[in-house]
Amino acid sequence: MKQLIITLAFFTFFISKNAFAQTKTIDFPSEDGVTITADLYIIEDAKAPFIILFHQAGYSRGEYLEIAPKLNKLGFNCMAIDQRSGKEVNGIVNETHKNAISLNKKIKYPDAIPDVEAAFNYVKNDLKASKIIIWGSSYSAALVLYLGSQYPNEVAGILSFSPGEYFKIDGNEIKSYTSKITCPVFITSAKNEHDSWKEMYTAIPSEKSYFLPKTKGKHGSKALWDDSEEHKDYWKAVIEFLNKI
Repeated sequence: MKQLIITLAFFTFFISKNAFAQTKTIDFPSEDGVTITADLYIIEDAKAPFIILFHQAGYSRGEYLEIAPKLNKLGFNCMAIDQRSGKEVNGIVNETHKNAISLNKKIKYPDAIPDVEAAFNYVKNDLKASKIIIWGSSYSAALVLYLGSQYPNEVAGILSFSPGEYFKIDGNEIKSYTSKITCPVFITSAKNEHDSWKEMYTAIPSEKSYFLPKTKGKHGSKALWDDSEEHKDYWKAVIEFLNKI
């Protein structure tokens, strides 16, 4: 059956032989008062595993316009958020960034920690998800590794696309936090970025796997976009990891 797409106001319905998903844009507060904007991609099964999607530098939740519906078809609920450190991609403006600027909040990479924590707590407490997977891209790929170390008994899995030591948290490098992760972890990147995360990967004590493309690949989650030369190979690796969780 071909996919039928019906758009009405803020709602989009995806109908296929395998999935029915509804998307809507929501807002919720961060601990320091910044309003976080997010897109929910919800399938019929409310008990399905939930993936929280965080974007890369200079981007917005629009990074996942292609990716989230495909994750829905695989049986996952999703939420893609705008972090305060970002701007725009795929025609989607980062509303959290705009709100943070209006409140005179700092917007560097580690300043987005309250945003990823608020998103995690919103999915856990408000949406009542019982199995939460966190997914980061570029600077947020480092943030999800940190987040996983802070919630070792509550995160079911981590996907980290092009992490690196982009910043320090409380004076510590990201690799010092990966040693505290207890859930399964998947890391991938462009081929020439392996050195940026191999020490982080080595420090992870839990079940882990990684993927590197045969050619140069792409930085961040956009490696999964249809215009990425090796997107099928990236997707194969992602699906293999998700099937293990």
